[in-house]
Amino acid sequence: MHTTGTVRKDVIDSLRAIPLFGRVGEADLEELATHLIERRFPKNATVVEEGLPGDYMYVIRQGRAKVTKSSEDGREKIMNFLEAGSFFGDMALLGDETRSASVKTLEESVLLALSRRDFIDLLRQSPDLSLAVIEELANRLRETNEQARSLSFQGVEERTRNLFTRIARVDETTGGLCMTPALTHQQIADMVGTSRETVTRAIKQLKTSGWLAQEGKRYVIPNDGE
Repeated sequence: MHTTGTVRKDVIDSLRAIPLFGRVGEADLEELATHLIERRFPKNATVVEEGLPGDYMYVIRQGRAKVTKSSEDGREKIMNFLEAGSFFGDMALLGDETRSASVKTLEESVLLALSRRDFIDLLRQSPDLSLAVIEELANRLRETNEQARSLSFQGVEERTRNLFTRIARVDETTGGLCMTPALTHQQIADMVGTSRETVTRAIKQLKTSGWLAQEGKRYVIPNDGE
């Protein structure tokens, strides 16, 4: 159902905390909130699926998710991790194309969904929202360029360290350790652009240096990232 009344105010408060909407005016936020649909997903749920048509974009209100693509041999290749405040699914709406990747929840999550029709109408009506989306897309392009640069100029150990620094978050359930999601060496290799064997050596070196520790399939780094 659409958000109204006190629920809508709650959604507006959530929108204000999301960087994408930080510069959007109050009237535009209120209009946006009337079109958002709150959806709850359990852990490991597929929100959007690669190759299928896209009718909604999503903002993560609570929870975390991963962006994945299928490799030629059918393996799931992790492309990125998404935190609360991130949005996804917009490119399929803008280009009237199928989903370029899948998004799956890493934990129980609350998402705010916006339909294609409402998304396009709001972009036409709100210069602030249009500018915010353009800036976010520009940020994504810079991140992609930075990842491409790192593949060209950084060694595997440095790329692996930078990946862990980017995706690790403080986990209060572990006493405040800064930890990554659960990852296999192959998934790490996919994200840093090298072989599993090379990543295994890089992780061993990071552990030997004392910078990296491991808890199961999760990795622990210093809280300050140093």
